[in-house]
Amino acid sequence: MSGGKPCVKATATKRDPLPIRMSVGSRSDGHIRGRSNYKLPAPSRLRHSRHIALGLEDSQTATLSVIASPGQGRPIPEHMFGISFEEINHAGAGGIWAELVCNRVALRMEILCDDDGPNICPSGGVGIHNPGYWGMNIERGEIYKIALHVKSNDSIDLYISLTSSDGLQNLATTDIKSNTLDMSQWTKVELLVRASGTNVNSRLQLKTNKKGVIWLDQVSVMPLETYKGHGFRKDLASMLADLKPQFLRFPGRSDNNETTSLGNDVIDPQEAQQAFEIVEANLGGAKGGSYAEGGWLNNAFRWRDTIGPWEERPGHFNDIWKYWVDDGLGFYEFLQLAEDIGADPLWVINAGISHNDQDTLDGIEFARGDSGSKWGCIRAAMGHSDPFLLNYIAIGNQDCSMRNYRGNYFRFHSAIKKAYPDIKVISNCDGSSGYLDHPADMYDVHVYASADSMFSMSHYFDWTPRVGPKALVSEYAVTGSGAGKGSFLAALAQAGFLIGLERNSDVVEMASNAPLFVNDNDRRWNPDAIVFDSWRHYGTPSYWMQHFFKESSGAIFQPSNLQSTSSKLVASAIRWTNSDNGNDYLKIKIVNYGGDLVNLKISVTGLANHVRALGSTNTILTGKLTDENSFSNPEKVVPIVYMLPNAGKQMNVSVSPYSINALDLLLAPESSTAVTDI
Repeated sequence: MSGGKPCVKATATKRDPLPIRMSVGSRSDGHIRGRSNYKLPAPSRLRHSRHIALGLEDSQTATLSVIASPGQGRPIPEHMFGISFEEINHAGAGGIWAELVCNRVALRMEILCDDDGPNICPSGGVGIHNPGYWGMNIERGEIYKIALHVKSNDSIDLYISLTSSDGLQNLATTDIKSNTLDMSQWTKVELLVRASGTNVNSRLQLKTNKKGVIWLDQVSVMPLETYKGHGFRKDLASMLADLKPQFLRFPGRSDNNETTSLGNDVIDPQEAQQAFEIVEANLGGAKGGSYAEGGWLNNAFRWRDTIGPWEERPGHFNDIWKYWVDDGLGFYEFLQLAEDIGADPLWVINAGISHNDQDTLDGIEFARGDSGSKWGCIRAAMGHSDPFLLNYIAIGNQDCSMRNYRGNYFRFHSAIKKAYPDIKVISNCDGSSGYLDHPADMYDVHVYASADSMFSMSHYFDWTPRVGPKALVSEYAVTGSGAGKGSFLAALAQAGFLIGLERNSDVVEMASNAPLFVNDNDRRWNPDAIVFDSWRHYGTPSYWMQHFFKESSGAIFQPSNLQSTSSKLVASAIRWTNSDNGNDYLKIKIVNYGGDLVNLKISVTGLANHVRALGSTNTILTGKLTDENSFSNPEKVVPIVYMLPNAGKQMNVSVSPYSINALDLLLAPESSTAVTDI
C-alpha cells in the first residue's frame, strides 16, 4: 500500500521482503473496450471476393493437389495446439488474475491526528491508498468484493473507498466501525460495494480521523463477476478460450537465457547475441533460472505455498522478471483455468534442483487424487471435489545441459511412472535429430528465430526419426528487429512454421506460442500474443494467426503436393468437423511468405463428398509486414472472411502476397445426391 499525508506513518512488516511501489501513469479513455474480441461474420454478411491483392506487380503460378481419400489421411494428435503461460510481463499478477490490489502486504498505519483536540485530522480524514497495477479499472454498476484483515487495540472508524487516482471522484464507499478491543485480534472483514461511476485509473483508499494504530494485512479488491466465477479476468480468459487450446502449459516457460544455445533450443545464431543482450539488460544482468525454478532456490514456484485460502499464501519474489507475486494465481487456479477454457493442464515441475520426487507426487495427488486422499481432500475443500485431468508432466524447463539433470530425471521419471503409469513424461533433451539416451514420452523443443529462419523451419521436422518419443514444441516465437511489438511479419513466418508442424504431426505431438500475455505497462519481452492494460486488450497478429490452427487438433491430416517455383509458399489440408453444427469441412491452408501474387490451381481427389459452394469460405490474414495492432487500432490486422463462390474439387484461387489463407470447403453428407459438385 502507498500513502502520503504528514499525519500518517505507514510501515511495511517483514512479511513483505521487497515492497513494490507503483507509479500511476495517465490513461486515455477514447477507445472502445473489447474491440479485439473479433467474431467471424454471419454467412449473410460475408464478403464476396476471389482474392485480395495488395500492390501487385508480379504474379506466379502454382498447383496444389490434395489427396482427400479417407485411407490416405492420418489423425492429428488431439492436443496438437495449446498455450504456454508464464508469469512474465505481469501476465498473471496484474493480468489474467483479477485481483486489483498490488502487493497485498501487512501494513502498520499509525494515525497521529484525531477528530477533536489540538491535532485535528483534515476534512475527509487521513490514510493510505493503493493504485493497483497501473490503475484499477472500476466500472459503473459492477459489484466489487473488498476483503482485508484488521487488528487494532483502539476503536476503529475506517472509511474504505474506490476513487479516481487523485481521490476527487468517489466511485464507492463503505466503512468498518468497531469499539475498543473488538478487533484486538486479527479479524477478517469482507464487504461488497457497487460502483456508482466508471474510472479506468482508480485506486483503493483507506482513511480515518481517529487517532490510533491500525494493522492491515492481505487487503484485496476483486470484481464479483469473473470468468466462470473463478477469479480470472473475463476479457482475457475469453480470448484464451476463443483459441480452443487443447493444453495449458504452466507455471513458467522462458528463462532469462532463452536465446542462448541450450540443448533443446533451436536458435538463429545471427540474432542470439543481440537478443541475449536485450534480455540481460531487462533483467539487470541476472542469468539463469526460470519462473518454475527461480533464479534462486528460495524464489522458485512452490506449489504447496500457492494452495489453500489466499490470505495464507506467503507469495514470492519473481526473481526472473523482477516483481512480487502474491500467488493468488496458484497451482489450484492454473488447474482451474485449464478446465475452464477446455484445455488439459501440462505442469512444468522443478527438475529436482530444489524439489524432490515426493513433492511432485504430492502435487499430482492434489490434482488427481480422490477427495478422500490426503491432498485430494485439500483440493476438494477448495471447491473442486472431482479430480482434475492432469496427464502431462514436464521435468524441468531447459535443463538438459545442467550437470545433474539426467540423474534427477531418471529419479523423477521412475517415481511418476510407478505411481501414475498413464502420465506422459516430457524430457528437456532434444530428440529431433537423434535418439534420446533416457526414457520419455515426449521431448521439449524451443524455437526462437528471425522471421526468415522461422519460416524456413517449416521443414525442420521432416528428417526427424519417425519412431521414439514425440516432440513438444512448447515455445516458438519470431524474435529480433522484424518482430517489433507483434508484427504481421512475425505472424506470417510462424504460420509457415506451424504448417510444417501440422505436416509432421506424426512426430510432433504438441505446440504452443510464447509468451502469451504482456501488460503494456511492463513489457519485459517482445512480441507477445495478447496485449492488455487495466481495461483494454487486443490480440497481436500472432494471436489471430493461431485461430487458423484451432480446428487442427484431432482433425484428419490429408496429404497434399504443392508444385511451385517459389520457396515462399507452403500449404496443408485437414478434414475437420464443426462441433457446433456437425458440418464437415476440408480446410486448405496456404501461407504466402513472398511478395508476389500466386495464381494457385487446386485439385482435390479421393473425396467422396460433394463440395457445397454456399457455406464455403476463404479466411485471409494479410497486411503490411510491419503492421501491428494497438489500443488505438486493435483490428488493423485481423482475419477477414470471404464467401467462396467457386468452391469445388477443382478451383483457381488467387493468393495475395504476404498472406495467410484458409479455405474451408463445406462438405455435403456422403449420402447426399441433391447437390451438384462445382
